[in-house]
Amino acid sequence: LAVAYVPRGPVLANDAAVNESLITAIVALARSQRAAFVRFEPDVLENEPTAGSINASLRRLGFKTSERTLQPRSTIRLDLSPPEEALMAAFSKGHRADIRRAERDGVVIRIGAPEQDAEILHQMLVATNTRKSFGFHSAGYYRRLLDDFGDAARIQIAELDGEPIGASLILAFGRNGTYLAAGSTAAGLEHRAAHLLQWHAIRWAKERGVVGWDLWGIADARGRFEIASAAGSMNDAELAKVESAAKADPLDGVYRFKKGWGGTVVRTMPAFDRVFIRPAYWFWQWRRGEA
Repeated sequence: LAVAYVPRGPVLANDAAVNESLITAIVALARSQRAAFVRFEPDVLENEPTAGSINASLRRLGFKTSERTLQPRSTIRLDLSPPEEALMAAFSKGHRADIRRAERDGVVIRIGAPEQDAEILHQMLVATNTRKSFGFHSAGYYRRLLDDFGDAARIQIAELDGEPIGASLILAFGRNGTYLAAGSTAAGLEHRAAHLLQWHAIRWAKERGVVGWDLWGIADARGRFEIASAAGSMNDAELAKVESAAKADPLDGVYRFKKGWGGTVVRTMPAFDRVFIRPAYWFWQWRRGEA
């Protein structure tokens, strides 16, 4: 059996009939590949005007919602349309100081080559994972991603005295870009390589015409807490419960770093599953802790 998955999709039109035809075709394709189920994760924010109609359409076509998504549901997105000077001014005071410190310490950023430097990226992710647990892929996975995306993807390597101390993988396609993966050694942490990598990534994305820059994931409970706090949509007891869940999430450690770039916390719609073989679907959920 298989699992059919449409990450950050499908991309839907403003025409319900067109959308229904697309979704029906995807369902037919998933069935033809012996999928136990097909999962959609639309790249639509939960508070967008179209969210309600998309939800209704998918339910009408036999989909059910799943609160656990494979891609980060909560994230921070930064508007890159202002000039560089304005972007820099919107960063936290600490982030501006850390960019300058990295430059002063002699950290340099070079553009990596997919074949050789995917392994360095992987090593940096492994080094980071020893300090903070999070998911990442093999070097081969990143090589394939770089090959598939072409010049819309880039590896950045942060070096000090010729030695790699940090790396990141970034994407820019159309008006959207993503800071997909990054890691560093203990030396990279000391010399603020992550801050200089992010600044170079933002400048590169802006040069390519990117307007929406996605910092790619924060703890979902943190996203719920920040959005609810701003909107006043939860009482104090509810907020305290969600904040406690956020602090317990290993991913919450990156929140301060990502928020310091001045972006906005957003949250996408839930996942939508169309189930074909229910026992296999239940088993998959159980294995992933979704059941």
